[in-house]
Amino acid sequence: MADTIQNNSDDAARARIYLQPIAAPSVLGLFGFAGATFMVAAHMAHWYGGASTDLYLAAFAATFGGIAQFTAGMWAFKARDVVATAMHGTWGAFWIAYGLLEYAFVSGTLHKPDGAFPALGYWFIVLAAITWMGAWAATAENGLVAAVLFFLAGGSTVSAIGDLVGSQGALILAGYLFIISAILAWYAASAMMLEGSFHKVVLASGKTEFARTEPRLVPGQGEPGVIRGQ
Repeated sequence: MADTIQNNSDDAARARIYLQPIAAPSVLGLFGFAGATFMVAAHMAHWYGGASTDLYLAAFAATFGGIAQFTAGMWAFKARDVVATAMHGTWGAFWIAYGLLEYAFVSGTLHKPDGAFPALGYWFIVLAAITWMGAWAATAENGLVAAVLFFLAGGSTVSAIGDLVGSQGALILAGYLFIISAILAWYAASAMMLEGSFHKVVLASGKTEFARTEPRLVPGQGEPGVIRGQ
C-alpha cells in the first residue's frame, strides 16, 4: 500500500513538457537586418541620395531593421539560440534607436553634426565589441552567419573610427562592409526559408559539422524534450 502511494506521488511530481515548434526566427531577423542595413549602407557608400536621405530611411530602418528584427531576437529565446538572441536583439535595438535619433534631427530636438560625430562613434564602438564576440560564437555552428557578423563587426569598427575623426573615406568603406554583410544576411535568410519550405537543403546554409551532428533533442538533460536551435 505504501509503495502504491509512493508511486502515485512520483507520477504526480513528474513535469510535463509540451513541445511548441516555431519557425526559425532568424529568417525574419536576417531579412529585417539585411533590408535596413543595405538601404542605409548604400547611402553611406554614396550609391544614391543626398544629405537628407537618412531622414527618409529612418522609418524603414526602425520598423524593419528595428522592430521586426528585435522581435525575431525575442523569439530566438524560445529557439534557445544564444547567438541569434544576442545579435538580433542588439542590432534590432540599434535600428530602433537610429530611427528615434533621426526623428530627433527632423523635429529639431537635436542638431546633426556635419563632420565628426563622436556620440554616434561610441555607439559603434559598443556595437563592434558585441558583434565581434557574436561572430566568434557563430563560428561554432554556422560559417555563413559568422561571415555576416564578421563583416558587420568590421563595418562597425570602421564606422566608429569614421564618426570619431570625421572621415568620409572611413564611412564610405564602412558602408561597403555593411553592404557585404547585408547581402550575406539576405542569402542566409533565403537558405533558411527555402529549407523550411522544401524540407531539404536548397541553398548551402553554412552549418558546421558540429551543428549537423549535435543532438537537438536530448531527453533528460537540461530541459527534457525541448528542441534547441533553428
